[in-house]
Amino acid sequence: MLAKFADPKSHAIPLHLVSEDQLDNWLGGQPASVSSWVTANSFTGALGQALVFPTADGSVQMAIAGYGTETSRKRGRFHLAGAAAKLPKGAYRLETDLPKETLANETLGWLLSAYRFDRYAKSTPMQAELIAPDGVNADLLIALASGEMLTRDLINTPASDMGPPDLEKAARDLAKAHGADINVITGDDLLTQNLPMIHAVGRAADRAPRLIDMRWGKSGKKLTLVGKGVCFDTGGLNLKPAASMGLMKKDMGGAATVLGLAHMIMATGMSIQLRVLIPAVENSVSSNSFRPQDILTSRKGLTVEINNTDAEGRLVLADALALADEEKPDQIISMATLTGAARVAVGPDLAPYFSDSQTFVSALEKAAETHADPVWRMPFHTPYEAMIEPGVADLDNAPSGGFAGCITAALFLRRFVTDSPYAHFDIYGWQPTAAPARPKGGMGQANRALFATIETLFQK
Repeated sequence: MLAKFADPKSHAIPLHLVSEDQLDNWLGGQPASVSSWVTANSFTGALGQALVFPTADGSVQMAIAGYGTETSRKRGRFHLAGAAAKLPKGAYRLETDLPKETLANETLGWLLSAYRFDRYAKSTPMQAELIAPDGVNADLLIALASGEMLTRDLINTPASDMGPPDLEKAARDLAKAHGADINVITGDDLLTQNLPMIHAVGRAADRAPRLIDMRWGKSGKKLTLVGKGVCFDTGGLNLKPAASMGLMKKDMGGAATVLGLAHMIMATGMSIQLRVLIPAVENSVSSNSFRPQDILTSRKGLTVEINNTDAEGRLVLADALALADEEKPDQIISMATLTGAARVAVGPDLAPYFSDSQTFVSALEKAAETHADPVWRMPFHTPYEAMIEPGVADLDNAPSGGFAGCITAALFLRRFVTDSPYAHFDIYGWQPTAAPARPKGGMGQANRALFATIETLFQK
């Protein structure tokens, strides 16, 4: 779905954003009837509160939304969105003196609150619409929100309707919408095109594995996004238990997120040369599944001992990263729902990432704070390299011991990028409990922070 603002020519209902400590001051400038109505409805200005003021005929003449306290706001984000979802139908014009960056984030939160995943069941659309506030870049916010909604739709769609061919179709639809070029290598052609590990992981599934390769832009610096597209992960012959398999429709969350980010980049017309690589596979169980103790030879020539078929994401990413690195772009970024260790380390809300470039890190950290899109830096800790070297092959896809699983996975991937700056994001891609502007379900992570970082570092 696409985000949208209300028609600016609509009848505008004033919406005042009032914090708890400013409520008395605000009421001091209002008629006594307003103060009485606020008191009668126990409105305190707490986060998420919303109150409308009716006219004699029952229509809405004004509304107020609570903005809490500085302390309460630090415990979340998109605070206006919590109130927006409670407002009745109408086009609202925000009345506030929020700083520009904060206003942009709150406006984005409102747009994201309109998201509904209604492919399989009807849902009630959000009633309140927002007229784009003065001082925000409305086109940019629509691009950011629409990119995030694309990511959510892709993740939320079950594997029955989001296998490798369906993920390819989503990429083709996006390419068509923005005039991008796209090429897809499918099935046994992966072997002839020297992408053997993508083929090995996906060959057991009825729906053939493939590598999706999309390009857009003719000038500027070269950026390559690589997204893990495991459309469902049974664990392979190292079969996952039921509790671990339940959310595996989201194991293509890295692919979904880079496609959403690509939409943001293309919709805003950045001056860069963008390439998106997505290895799209299902990790299934069959007589031709790859096996524990197999040794695979990657596109880069490095051999990999398979010590757990459930550590398949790094295998398909490795071939795609090696292919990306051959062009020596100005930046390679991979995104993947890669390790449970990352979730244990930082939980579902933070996007852990790895980068050896202080310039990239500084820009990303600033962008993450500005755009309410939290990230957390993890180390490419080189002394742990020995943990991914089994002796019988160059690399081990699942080192024993259980220590530093997020780091060893990132180190594994880094072995396949030798000629280009590289950053890796180990995201969760899922909102486990509903929050303002973030319903339970699929969610992009670090995409807005990355968009701003790319804009800062890689524009001409």
